[in-house]
Amino acid sequence: SLFKSGGGTGFVGGALTQLLRNRGHEVKHVSRHPGKDRITWDDLSRVGLPPCDGAVNLAGENVLNPLRRWDESFCRDVVASRVETTKTLAKAIAEAEWPPRAWVIVTGVGYYRPSPTAEYTEESPGGDFDFFSCLVKDWEAAAKVPGDATRQVVVRSGVVLGREGGAIAQMLWPFRLGLGGPISSGCQPFPWIHVGDLAGIVSHALEQEGVHGVLNGVAPAAPTTTNGDFARALGSVLNRPALLPVPGFVVRAVFGPERATMLLEGQRVVPKRTQESGYRYSFPDLPTALQNILD
Repeated sequence: SLFKSGGGTGFVGGALTQLLRNRGHEVKHVSRHPGKDRITWDDLSRVGLPPCDGAVNLAGENVLNPLRRWDESFCRDVVASRVETTKTLAKAIAEAEWPPRAWVIVTGVGYYRPSPTAEYTEESPGGDFDFFSCLVKDWEAAAKVPGDATRQVVVRSGVVLGREGGAIAQMLWPFRLGLGGPISSGCQPFPWIHVGDLAGIVSHALEQEGVHGVLNGVAPAAPTTTNGDFARALGSVLNRPALLPVPGFVVRAVFGPERATMLLEGQRVVPKRTQESGYRYSFPDLPTALQNILD
């Protein structure tokens, strides 16, 4: 079987491609550049979606890219790289002669309002209070395909932890130098997931006929993990104390106020439907996840 994936070559895309190939699937990527096992976005618009069993969209500009200044044009790129690519794929699916059986997009837990106490399941409200929550709402709306020929799944991902990229890459250096620590108070929730489990949930959603709707892409231990817990666990795996809190004003200066919110505040997100759907986590708790990444 064949799974198309926009954004298939990035950090999460690489892990998912590997996993699907290991499970015997053939994978083609939709990409800006032509090449082996790829079709371009232009081809997709021109000739439509080739017959395939499933489609995935992982496309998206890295929101926490500190090299990009947060301005109008960056906001436009962030929106276009998510909403527009999703619209293009959804349209190709809707118009396909042989539509895929499953269509999965990965969005984010930024949909839910940050709070130190509220717990969010997949049914909880959101999508209506800041740039990111509205972005996720528009992004998920762009993925809707009319009719029921194609099962539709949205995975709202937390902070993705892995060896090749994601949050860990940005955080390791300060820790290795003994300078790592909690961000600000350290009390804010830290909704995380290991990249292997995020790929696992997407693969599970593609393969299991009964899975549809929203799945929270966070680890079972995520609802009770704070930023301080994460800093301490990372410090202990690296044998470095996590002593120095990074002040909020530094985070705001580096990332800009909108993005700083993602690091200074967090959501307690529960993977209720994900677990009910029968997905079994490989890295349910932080020590297991960090041991695997930093080994």
